[in-house]
Amino acid sequence: MKRAHAMPFGAAVLPSGGVRFALWAPTLEEVVLEYGFDDGTVALPMVRDAKGWHRLVVAQAQADHRYRYCLPNGQRVPDPASRCNPDDVHGASVVIDPSAYTWQDLAWRGRPWHEVVLYELHLGTFTPEGSFAAAQARLGDLAELGITAVELMPVADFAGRRNWGYDGVLPFAPDAAYGTPDALKALVDAAHGLGLAVLLDVVYNHFGPEGNYLHLYCPPFFNPAHQTPWGAAINFDGPQSRTVRDFFIHNALYWVDEFHFDGLRMDAVHAIRDDSPVHIVREICEALHSGPGRERLVHVVLENEANQASLLERDAHGIARAATAQWNDDLHHAVHVLTTGETDGYYADFAQAPVAQLGRALAQGFIYQGQPSPYRHGALRGEPSAGLPLHAFVSFVQSHDQIGNRALGERIHALGDPVLLRAVFACVLLSPHTPMLFMGDEFAATTPFLYFCDFGPELAQAVSWGRHEEFRRFAAFSEDAARACIPDPNAAATFLASQLDWTERDAPLHREWWVGIKQLLALRQRWLVPLLASPCGAGRFRCTGETLWVEWTLGKPTGDPLGPQLRLLAHFGAKPVGGVGKPAGVPLYSIGTLADSACTLQLARGAVHVTLQKTHPNHA
Repeated sequence: MKRAHAMPFGAAVLPSGGVRFALWAPTLEEVVLEYGFDDGTVALPMVRDAKGWHRLVVAQAQADHRYRYCLPNGQRVPDPASRCNPDDVHGASVVIDPSAYTWQDLAWRGRPWHEVVLYELHLGTFTPEGSFAAAQARLGDLAELGITAVELMPVADFAGRRNWGYDGVLPFAPDAAYGTPDALKALVDAAHGLGLAVLLDVVYNHFGPEGNYLHLYCPPFFNPAHQTPWGAAINFDGPQSRTVRDFFIHNALYWVDEFHFDGLRMDAVHAIRDDSPVHIVREICEALHSGPGRERLVHVVLENEANQASLLERDAHGIARAATAQWNDDLHHAVHVLTTGETDGYYADFAQAPVAQLGRALAQGFIYQGQPSPYRHGALRGEPSAGLPLHAFVSFVQSHDQIGNRALGERIHALGDPVLLRAVFACVLLSPHTPMLFMGDEFAATTPFLYFCDFGPELAQAVSWGRHEEFRRFAAFSEDAARACIPDPNAAATFLASQLDWTERDAPLHREWWVGIKQLLALRQRWLVPLLASPCGAGRFRCTGETLWVEWTLGKPTGDPLGPQLRLLAHFGAKPVGGVGKPAGVPLYSIGTLADSACTLQLARGAVHVTLQKTHPNHA
């Protein structure tokens, strides 16, 4: 099986032989293609049309040859739609023939979303080798654990050898630090062979600060009417924006078609500036649904601080009109406050009654559904989410963001109460939400996940200074000596310190944690997943002090209009409580609970009791 995505951009190997090159540079009258042959470089003028496209077909060209574009001022730039840039973002691009890879996953049609348990990983730090091939070798471990879908942090080509991925500048080129395009395809192929779906994190809100040459020859790619933290916004709604929109729509289709990804996670869509009648996020979702989504299951997950429930709406058949799901930062923030007691920064919005906040998130999805945000000086945040299926919320105890944006990159296992952490992991993994683990969660990794990059000298110095200044307002880093301890993002040691230590997994305490996570995922797969095939709507919750009750109605089998009831009881208080009413149903999971009688429980700190009643008591 061969797979290739046809697009008007970049270099395309022609069936009849040769290669077609195409660059959109509407402000330039001339562009020269510099093409590398075995006996030297040939400079070939391209042909410009009235819309600013510069094209050329080179009969002698073939896959694996290098090329770049020379601008009238002598500046040489890579192809913005390069499929491969082995010499980093400033170097020449390479012609890739996508059909050269032979796929083995011929029967793969994807995983239904209700079956998904996500595992977020960063390619460079997931393994000591930091490569696509090394990550592929670890996929069996994830399948054994009970993971059903892997989410890769961005792989688009970035400056240097190490980066989180959110500074990419060549969005079609897998970064050469991780391996070749074919190695990434082999990773996806192998994952499908193990029953694992694979999603890719993509960044459509900005380009990275080093290696983006579009400003030099294509100013219409940006719209100065919209300013962002990264400068002028990408032009999704101004003059000549149609070509820009097509560039990113093709990018989404390219990853799903050519690399057979099962979907995308779209970074920070709240930072995408677009006043068009149809927002670019919706247009990308529609292109995926009407394209590859007609033949297999394709999912889109959003990161969206605005909590726009409207982007997650379903049609009358329960099918997503736009995005499948959204990262549920609200739930994370409530969990973080509850387990660590920290209330700095955006955690201030969750400082009051964190147990009740967690209950609202578990029952309804978002916590902020239109109410004022203290952290944002009273600005309203969010839209009502109670009408959405709960699997539209990707919920987690930590992610790369909340770890890496800390000065010292500490994981929550180094910060939170271990008893309460055990409880909140159970609450998340046994809820109807779509759960996600960050790499290392499964064995309570102690390695940090720091912010790291590898920019050129001038930018590197600015980034290091900015990192130190960012934390000046925090009491713990108000002194110069304390800020001096913050790792330099550009130092190789910062990157190496962030690599997972897989030997930890076999140490007794870490192995015990791994066994516990595996048990929770096995319970979810056996008891909940079959009932989640029918979407679970909003549940009900209540709190008495630090004790939380949540109840959800799951799938609705024929003859039972009320459906099975999933009930969760958890106690987060410092002192045990007794005489608590025992939830009806068959116990699925119980920790820290002792039966006082047939009807009541005594709950220790961090107790969790989950029951499932398949026949509702009110059903005749």
